[in-house]
Amino acid sequence: MRLTILINGSDPTVNHDYAVLWLDTDERVWSRESHDGIDLPPWGEVHDENGETQLCAPSADTPLCTLSGLHIDGDQHIAAAQGAAEWSGSLKCALMDGFWRLQAVERKSVLPENSVFRR
Repeated sequence: MRLTILINGSDPTVNHDYAVLWLDTDERVWSRESHDGIDLPPWGEVHDENGETQLCAPSADTPLCTLSGLHIDGDQHIAAAQGAAEWSGSLKCALMDGFWRLQAVERKSVLPENSVFRR
């Protein structure tokens, strides 16, 4: 299953920073599809920790971005459609916060035209 997630800053009417991400729940990876102001790397790994989805760099355990409330169980049920988000800012150790919102759910297996995932 693939999820399309939009992440916005705390007030998108004033701060237009955003990132659109694809989360592949089967492969446990994510990719950045477009962004402006929220500088996440092109791809990484998805970790589920205590009902939160953590987006990590490849082969890393420290989250770059945390999506609170987003949890996908073994039966592919999604716990929430929106929630709080927190990510690393451009300044060292500065955490930014905002919101995530589920944009789309693709339940069929999707083969990417060009894969950015390098394992």
